[in-house]
Amino acid sequence: DRSQSDSIKWKRYAGKDILPMWVADMDFKVIPEIIDAINDRAEHGVLGYGSDNPELMNLIVGHCQHHYQWQIKPEWIVLTPGVVKGLNIARALATQNGKPAGITAKPVYPHLMQHSPVLTFENQDFLTQAKGDSWELDLQQMQQNISDDTGVFLLCNPHNPLGKVYSREELTAVAEVCLQHDLIICSDDIHCDLILNGKRHIPIASLSDEISDRCITLMAPSKTFNIAGLDTAFAIISNPIMRKKYQALMYGLVGHVNIIGTQAAIAAYKHGEPWRQELIKYLQSNLKIIEQRINHIPGISMRPVEATYLAWLNVSSLKLDKPQKYFEEYGVGMSAGSEFGDNDYVRLNFGCQQEILIKALDRIEQATHERMLILAKNEGAA
Repeated sequence: DRSQSDSIKWKRYAGKDILPMWVADMDFKVIPEIIDAINDRAEHGVLGYGSDNPELMNLIVGHCQHHYQWQIKPEWIVLTPGVVKGLNIARALATQNGKPAGITAKPVYPHLMQHSPVLTFENQDFLTQAKGDSWELDLQQMQQNISDDTGVFLLCNPHNPLGKVYSREELTAVAEVCLQHDLIICSDDIHCDLILNGKRHIPIASLSDEISDRCITLMAPSKTFNIAGLDTAFAIISNPIMRKKYQALMYGLVGHVNIIGTQAAIAAYKHGEPWRQELIKYLQSNLKIIEQRINHIPGISMRPVEATYLAWLNVSSLKLDKPQKYFEEYGVGMSAGSEFGDNDYVRLNFGCQQEILIKALDRIEQATHERMLILAKNEGAA
């Protein structure tokens, strides 16, 4: 229970019997080395302005090489206090280039569909279609919806909320569209170290030098090591001209990462791998529990989750105007699918202790069963 810790996740339902299963952070304590690093830095006693930390830069380079076989250089890295800020700087860069519109595939994380109000910008989209037991980008619709004003493609890989890990072939195909239309590619890869099915994360920028030249790759240790509250992320931009423009656009709007977050990130990348591997096993176990339950409840279903700790639940059979509110009444606070662009779904965060997850699934099953009874009764009366 994190309700007394200023947790946005738990504060929403403070004092209510509603399990918080919505915003994407986990209910697990961080590794001791992160706590030690924070304490050590605080005990220094002087908390003035920080600067880019060479140790962190080198750790990021090593991490990308080891986990994604992607060879980057320290000078490509631009530290930033959050991935969402990076998405908006990418939009500002497209606008500066005379193309004030961006396109993304929905359903998707809301900040890929919605820009900062300080920008004059047009949001465009196309669909990710269900295919077999997975999902597929509708590239034909993407081509149709790109306009003369489109300057950036916003990608989410691994995908939130679908939990999809894109293959090399899929990434190459969408990158070809971006090359054809001269689009910046801004890829939100924040869940890249949370792959649950053994696949390997492929940054779209790693496909070729030609593709990398137009890419802004956004990453962070925040989701993996549960340090989102420390506002530490980074952009990887190999193109020096684009990187310089990106940094210039940050001025006065996006500050430097804080000195505590920097030390936490260093500790995470230096010492966190054993913990991450144990986390993956626990999330896999949680996911197995969800799959065994959800797909045996009439009226609700889900496709396999390849990455993230987020399950995208199809509740279209329940014929609800506000599915999230309905399940909230039964004591489960999930994210509304409408926030991601599809009201027929809700998003369940399973980055929690199994006893909480099981309690939530019990409530979801009860809510679904009672709704199906009402629908059957109404159908019979008709």
